[in-house]
Amino acid sequence: MTLPTLRVAIVGAGPAGIYAGNILNNAVRERGSEVAIDLFESLPAPYGLIRYGVAPDHPRIKGIVNSLHEMLDAGIIRLIGNVTVGRDISLDELHAHYDAVILATGAIRDADLDIPGIDLPGSYGAADFVAWYDGHPDVPRTWPLDATDIAVIGNGNVALDVARVLAKHPEDLRSTDVPANVYAGLEGSPVTDVHVFGRRGPAEVKFTPIELRELGEVPDVDIVVSDEDFAGVDAAAAANNQIKVMLRTLQSWRTREVGSASRRLHLHFFHTPVEVFGEGRVEGMRFERNAPVGDGSGAVVGTGTFVDYPVQAVYRAVGYYGSPVPGAPFDERRGVIPNDGGRVLDADGTPVPGLYATGWIKRGPVGLIGHTKGDAMETIANLIEDRDSLPAPTVAEADALLELLDDRGIHYTTWDGWLALDAHERALGETDAFVRERVKVVPRDEQVGISRDGALVGS
Repeated sequence: MTLPTLRVAIVGAGPAGIYAGNILNNAVRERGSEVAIDLFESLPAPYGLIRYGVAPDHPRIKGIVNSLHEMLDAGIIRLIGNVTVGRDISLDELHAHYDAVILATGAIRDADLDIPGIDLPGSYGAADFVAWYDGHPDVPRTWPLDATDIAVIGNGNVALDVARVLAKHPEDLRSTDVPANVYAGLEGSPVTDVHVFGRRGPAEVKFTPIELRELGEVPDVDIVVSDEDFAGVDAAAAANNQIKVMLRTLQSWRTREVGSASRRLHLHFFHTPVEVFGEGRVEGMRFERNAPVGDGSGAVVGTGTFVDYPVQAVYRAVGYYGSPVPGAPFDERRGVIPNDGGRVLDADGTPVPGLYATGWIKRGPVGLIGHTKGDAMETIANLIEDRDSLPAPTVAEADALLELLDDRGIHYTTWDGWLALDAHERALGETDAFVRERVKVVPRDEQVGISRDGALVGS
């Protein structure tokens, strides 16, 4: 007996959502059945974190877009952009139109850093800054870049990205897709010193070797490390080869000549943030010096010694925190949707029929982009296993939801619309004085207008 077409909505058109759609399509068709997949995105354009979370000077990572493009361009997954679930359409309404809903909304907010003074003017979340320099349409077009000395809190790749963009001379970004308003803002920055602080030692960093190496290749920026942060650190005893490589890089910077560059990027280890202080705005930051516990775990203990740094801006890059999806369960403590293998669980720990999660909103903001494939495979396997018990949609027509959006005046965008916007941005890049791959269109209304006009012309 031929099964009816499985209809699935995926919320979030970043890598997690696109991978889930592609894996779902392959899994269902391998079983001789048909599937219809609609991919909902709150932004007018797809790709999520790749478009709005990767630094503009990282084209290698942005190359992942090529494979995501192929998956969407196959025409099997239908993109419906500029639609926010919980505002333009409810989760209950999605359930009425689809057999199953997969939430792949990621984690886009900054995790909190609960210390005194963290809310002073001049203190920012790294996620907001990343969204600004990546041209996210829902953040202000300007950013207050008025500090000469800046603290970045965190020892992961996001912290390095933020520090590198802050320290880098804007002309070294001209060949990237950095928006014009971002270039103008960075051009006016008076920054001379950017300090990156980590709570643990150099053998416990969460960077990747490529990110760290790139840091040392920024023109006219000296890398400064402190000898006292390396006391007792043995590269040969590092936990893995990746850490060994990074320790060798860090050790090499200890003997590197500094003093000729106009800007400096300082890497500090064994520093726990204690307080941000200032009269009316950020004027400095206090840290407690740590020391290794000495049991080989990488754990540290406070020494009771405190040190102050005179900075005028603080960026916290201590992790991301998921955003709730209205109508779906949410774990406030962990910032994720509670689930068992991707099956969303209610307050009693019972699976919610037809509701699934994948990506960072499923497991928290850890791991690289490629790890979302494993997430999606687990979630899709469980969805397929549940197929016979999924609640049937009450609205059968494939285009009924689009008609509902039209009735509500929601100007949704499509894959054809993205192709039009993509071509427009690439054309802007070709005519730019520096001839670059693209120049991003930032305002949401312009993105939507170009997408919808282009889709109509191409239809």
